[in-house]
Amino acid sequence: MSLTFHWFLPTNGDSRDVVGGGHGTPATVSGRDRPPTIAYLSQIARAAENLGFVGALTPTGAWCEDAWLTTAMVSRETERLKFLVAFRPGFVSPTLAAQMASTFQRHSGGRLLLNVVTGGESQEQRAYGDFLDKDSRYRRTGEFLGIVRELWDGRTVDLDGEHLRVEDARLARLPDPVPEIYFGGSSAAAGEVAARHADVYLTWGEPPEQVADKIAWVRGLAEKEGRSVRFGIRLHVITRDTAEQAWAEADRLLAGFDPETVRSVQAGLARSESEGQRRMLDLHGGGRDGLEIHPNLWAGIGLVRGGAGTALVGSHDEVADRVAEYSRLGIDEFVLSGYPHLEEAYWFGEGVLPRLAARGLWRHPSAAGPVPSAQVPFAS
Repeated sequence: MSLTFHWFLPTNGDSRDVVGGGHGTPATVSGRDRPPTIAYLSQIARAAENLGFVGALTPTGAWCEDAWLTTAMVSRETERLKFLVAFRPGFVSPTLAAQMASTFQRHSGGRLLLNVVTGGESQEQRAYGDFLDKDSRYRRTGEFLGIVRELWDGRTVDLDGEHLRVEDARLARLPDPVPEIYFGGSSAAAGEVAARHADVYLTWGEPPEQVADKIAWVRGLAEKEGRSVRFGIRLHVITRDTAEQAWAEADRLLAGFDPETVRSVQAGLARSESEGQRRMLDLHGGGRDGLEIHPNLWAGIGLVRGGAGTALVGSHDEVADRVAEYSRLGIDEFVLSGYPHLEEAYWFGEGVLPRLAARGLWRHPSAAGPVPSAQVPFAS
């Protein structure tokens, strides 16, 4: 079985420095930023497709461009790449969401994956008109996904639930294939939803022993529901020909973190309602020392960015070792990113993926393999 790798579309802008955003933090970029134009995002998407990534995650929130509209446009510039579209179920009716997904599948040739984000920050949710508390949002997500899955199965749905109500809901045309549901969350409420509805449970990049605990937790909950779930992990990556080069790049990024910005971001993240975000904060404690929390696992990104805050850092062989380590735990899918996203896709795609292929852990999703492309400069 080949491991699956996804890349990331930075719809809040890209840079040679870390771009912030998410979980109540401002979307800050340096003076050398790259706006998230369709042309630039398409360039990243084509590179990812050529290198052998299966899909590309696109985030959701007030701090970035809309994921549905952006991926619909970028899909026209690619042929095989799938789009892992993040969306929040409280912002659109389940019938409309099921219809949107069905339309996307037909027009893209079946290249939609869905990353369901319940929403961890009440302040941002209220800006969109959603005034439920966190646990209620998760219960609504469960109702939402139940309706959507029945609609995709071709059923007519009538439901008068705690949060959602539909009558005589049905789709004129069904999606083919049915989009897979990716879902993450570290709270008890999140685990229940994942067990009942997720195809792939996603965790942020915690140390292997913590990831193993999460896998066992969700797997056990899914078994009680008579289901099985695959597992994925969300990480940044800094991989170079040598470990010294990779850590020099991590040090360069860290040196660019203004102390006041770090304090401000950490104060904002400390107010987060997200259990996953709390676990990210616990990995570094807001300080600059001891950021390598496991061999080649660096927590520095989380000092200035909400959400996924860890990176695999090392030589291509070392990063491949860490990927293999997570794979042995049960991780099948890796959702990766790096700054800037175009160059880092090449570093990983040309440096790590061939080593994983040599170990029998990965094969290019295209039978023809990658198409020869122009050399990309890797200036740091």
